[in-house]
Amino acid sequence: MKLEQLLDTVGKKGMDAESLKQSFAENLRYRLARDHHNTRGQDEYLALSLATRNRLIEKWLKTQETYYDVDAKRAYYLSAEYLMGRMFVNNLVSMGIYDDAQKAMADLDIDIKTLEDEEPDMGLGNGGLGRLASCFLDSMATMEIPAVGYGIRYEFGIFEQKIRDLGQMEYPDHWLNFRCPWEVEHPEYAFEVKFFGYVNQRKDPMGNLVSEWVDTTSVIGVAYDIPIVGYKNNTVNTLRLWSARATNEFDLHSFQGGDYHKAVEEKNISENISKVLYPRDDNEEGKILRLKQQYFFVSCSIQDIIRRYLGNHDSFNQFPEKAVIQMNDTHPTLAIPELMRLFLDVHGLSWGKAWDITTRTCAYTNHTLLTEALERWSLPLFERLLPRHLQIIYEINRRFMRDVSVRFMNDNEKMAALSIIEEGDERKVRMANLAVVGSFSVNGVAALHTELLKENVLNDFYEMFPEKFNNKTNGITPRRWLKVCNPSLSELITSKIGDGWTTNLDELKGLEAYAKDETFIKDWMTIKQNNKDELARITQETSGHIIDPKSIFDVQIKRIHEYKRQLLNILRVAYCWTRLKEDPNFKMEPRTYFFGGKAAPGYYMAKQIIRLICHISEMVNSDNDTNDVLRVVFLPNYRVSLAEKIFPASDVSEQISTAGFEASGTGNMKFALNGALTIGTLDGANIEIMEEVGEENIFIFGLEANEVEAMRSDYHPQDYIDKDPYLQETIRLIREGFFSPEDPHAFHALMDTITHGDYYMVMADFADYHAAQEKVDELYRQPKFWTQKAILNVANMGKFSSDRTIGDYNNDIWKVDTVSIGDS
Repeated sequence: MKLEQLLDTVGKKGMDAESLKQSFAENLRYRLARDHHNTRGQDEYLALSLATRNRLIEKWLKTQETYYDVDAKRAYYLSAEYLMGRMFVNNLVSMGIYDDAQKAMADLDIDIKTLEDEEPDMGLGNGGLGRLASCFLDSMATMEIPAVGYGIRYEFGIFEQKIRDLGQMEYPDHWLNFRCPWEVEHPEYAFEVKFFGYVNQRKDPMGNLVSEWVDTTSVIGVAYDIPIVGYKNNTVNTLRLWSARATNEFDLHSFQGGDYHKAVEEKNISENISKVLYPRDDNEEGKILRLKQQYFFVSCSIQDIIRRYLGNHDSFNQFPEKAVIQMNDTHPTLAIPELMRLFLDVHGLSWGKAWDITTRTCAYTNHTLLTEALERWSLPLFERLLPRHLQIIYEINRRFMRDVSVRFMNDNEKMAALSIIEEGDERKVRMANLAVVGSFSVNGVAALHTELLKENVLNDFYEMFPEKFNNKTNGITPRRWLKVCNPSLSELITSKIGDGWTTNLDELKGLEAYAKDETFIKDWMTIKQNNKDELARITQETSGHIIDPKSIFDVQIKRIHEYKRQLLNILRVAYCWTRLKEDPNFKMEPRTYFFGGKAAPGYYMAKQIIRLICHISEMVNSDNDTNDVLRVVFLPNYRVSLAEKIFPASDVSEQISTAGFEASGTGNMKFALNGALTIGTLDGANIEIMEEVGEENIFIFGLEANEVEAMRSDYHPQDYIDKDPYLQETIRLIREGFFSPEDPHAFHALMDTITHGDYYMVMADFADYHAAQEKVDELYRQPKFWTQKAILNVANMGKFSSDRTIGDYNNDIWKVDTVSIGDS
């Protein structure tokens, strides 16, 4: 028997419960060395996960083999984050074997739900950017698009958040403590990544300039692959993550001499690169580490893309026809000079050919309207770390400035705005400018966001390259964010309209026919209440708060930032509490306010907002006069697995950012897809959600983006405060330490942000926000009509599938042919 035949026989794994049970037992005994005396829940989770992985590996191998055989063009998605969450249930559902796995475990008196909770969330992302990337991977595999995701295998995630002394404390996120059963290490795919040193330049015999980057320090990037399973098809794409290793991990000479620290110093320095997601960069060493991270994963990825391409080609003439690189925000922008470096210095291409290939291969997604969030790197730091890349960027900029001067003659302001190099007291490299110049496509992620990019943030570039700009409104995967996280509602929907919605979300439109069906409404309400009961249980377990599951569940869960205006929300909570205490005519429906999200460790104001939420929570929850109608909960360590419990239980979705600041948002989509009603500003994707679900089925308030900008020159927040004595009193109580008696001055600075300047227009929108919330109360008193609107929200969420988004990317930007994988 030949090896190929032997491998074929071991690869035939049954998908039924009995086969899964057998594999589970074999993994426990032979992979984990456990028996019935010493098996723990973690072992059982690993054993079943490995049994699942064994069954998808055949499809995974077949997928990659097919892509190679047909020489498929591939989309390469470069992202610093992938907020994957847990993969166990998602993989079982996508493979269509969840029910069999559940039965296999039940036969062994094991509740599969307990195994689900054994899986840690993958610590590879922070917020919306990373979760979007994960949804996109799911859609690409489900839609049979040849693709590879690239990122960093962070040893520790962003951080584990705990609430201590009513404030955020950060602890290491040990997500790899018990190994990750889904990843496969590939040490054969390892690439050298250089830093520091200097560049020697000389002319070759033909008179061509040759550059040599020498005296560098190096690290090795080792590949770890994670399978991305398409939903009920045979496609399994790859997420390839890079882990940093030292070129010389152990200095035996130093060790033998007694210098044990020096013996492993290089190993420790090298491995820091893939140690933590987003290390603090408020110091020089932190900045260097962040730039190292970005170049490390970009260099490994670009070298890997070129390696894969050269497997089928002996020249670079077809490179843009076989590879498209989508840069998810500015973090991977170094892909542009790295491609140029490899083409010029390693493969000997001319500048003109290298630049032509690069600019027909790279595409850039912008995710922010905050100018401060557009990355800029100190030029001296950049030159020290990546001297060859700076030379290349200088040459890109020199040639680009020549084109700008021809296009805008004698316009020095345009030249300064468009230059990749920012002049000033400290010269900087502008990564967004580099991304636009080096890409053939630049897209925003919501209709308003793209228009604001063209009108404001990147206006000069839009004038220069109008053909590059396009919009790709974000989306979410309905598999994870409805089928997996809300199985009861999914089953109810499927019982009425079939299960086609899982891969064609537009089919949810069929629910409109049931929006007034009394039985359907009753079933819907029962499912929502069951989900709320479950979240109430989780809340008591994680925070100790006992809440009323019959109350309105009003939820704001997202990264803590001033522009997202958690401050507006908690300020109104304190305002309502003040009114309840002092105004006998003020009534409100019982409501539980949920907050969740992490503040960047160095972001003082964001951490103060968390402190204020926790202080107000402690005060109002202990007030027996009001806590039957008003409670506040801060859920610590917000993450994907917790979100999967929150979205199905939510009644009200808080999407209240200052108009013109949120690029898109995807939490707004997840809430609406699970039947929560949105209260929000006309910002980001809220606008498109309103257009789809109808103005009558959403609560819109506040200034619009153009009004925010128009008011800036003559805005006085005190004028708005003076109109409402209860608002005055609320701010006074917070400022004078009523909610923080142990530290009366704790929130002076926070209150100053809204009474002096109020950049995010909290006071300007407060009255309209309160009025919209009173409409929420009014509607909630009519549960039948509330549920009808919830059903109509779900019915009209088809546009917000990441399948639609990826279809738009592929049709307009990538132009990758789909490849169907036959049975393995």
